[in-house]
Amino acid sequence: MPSSPGGFEVPLWRAIAVFRVASLAYVCLLAVRDGGRYAHPLAAGGLVLAMAAWTAVTAWGYARPAWRRWPLLLADLGVVLAIMIATPWVIGRAALHDGVPTLAVAWLAGPVLAWAVSGGRRRGTIAALLVGGTDLATRDRISPSSFTGAILLLLAGVVVGHVARLAVTAEERLQRAVELEAATRERERLARDIHDSVLQVLALVQRRGAHLPGEAGELARLAGEQEVALRALVAGSVPPPRAPVDGPTDLRVLLQRHAGTAVSVSAPATPVPLPAAVATELAAAAGAALDNVGRHAGGRAWVLIEDEGETVTVSVRDEGPGIPDGRLDEAAAQGRLGVAQSIRGRIAALGGTVRIVSTPGAGTEVELTVPRSDR
Repeated sequence: MPSSPGGFEVPLWRAIAVFRVASLAYVCLLAVRDGGRYAHPLAAGGLVLAMAAWTAVTAWGYARPAWRRWPLLLADLGVVLAIMIATPWVIGRAALHDGVPTLAVAWLAGPVLAWAVSGGRRRGTIAALLVGGTDLATRDRISPSSFTGAILLLLAGVVVGHVARLAVTAEERLQRAVELEAATRERERLARDIHDSVLQVLALVQRRGAHLPGEAGELARLAGEQEVALRALVAGSVPPPRAPVDGPTDLRVLLQRHAGTAVSVSAPATPVPLPAAVATELAAAAGAALDNVGRHAGGRAWVLIEDEGETVTVSVRDEGPGIPDGRLDEAAAQGRLGVAQSIRGRIAALGGTVRIVSTPGAGTEVELTVPRSDR
């Protein structure tokens, strides 16, 4: 379980620092009380100073998220194990046999807690077993009470690790909730802006031109369709599909609608079946490419449909002025997302690829390839 910098784990690391300071104070009291019974009192004083110094190092290191990694965790465990191994020589076997506490006492639980917070129950259990096993190995005589400390260490590693895992999970869920709330507020803001501008204009065009003949009436009808689709998008619903949602759809039928005096469509003699959603999106992307041809390349275009078995490719070629280098990136930066969203976005959602080949003065070819799979 990776450690998350900050958030709900911060109080746990602070609690570990407080525990180590408090347990160090208890070690000092025991050293003062039992120092006369130690085999090497000066060495014991040196170890206590080393424990104090290491407590300061871990408090400083664990307070920084970047330091809560394996180097410090392993060093922490190694220092505690070294002090525990030195305890029988410093205190003496006779004193330990008479009931003098070991030098580390509760202070040895520090790395167990640190491992548990950084990695959950599993790491906490591993550290507890290592520390508890070392504590038992250094004792001259093992009694039932000797196992009590090892069991408490194991329980601490498991429980604290579990709490740390719950804290990280809660923080991740809170972060997702905050992001969702922010996205919802932004959607509502955009909905208000769109309603006050774009939707009203589309509705006005639809009302004013609904009864006009010719292209004006067609534009009014298209404006009405776009108003309905945009209202559904803003409301968070999906507009009704323009193609059947069940069964395969012949891609040729959808693309032949664009055929005319200015657009030539070449297709195989046999049907090119695709899942309805895939065919509809692929035809929409090709339609967006043809719209660009009409706006920027004079309207003359050639559409080629190629059924390659595992994939289907639609190529849209024109003889216009071509696309200057960097023009597509510039258009995307200006918020004109015809190629970025209507073409590339649609094909990427289908798991396909888009290849655009353009030579200034020699036209542009847009190649749309999608896999033949129901995605």
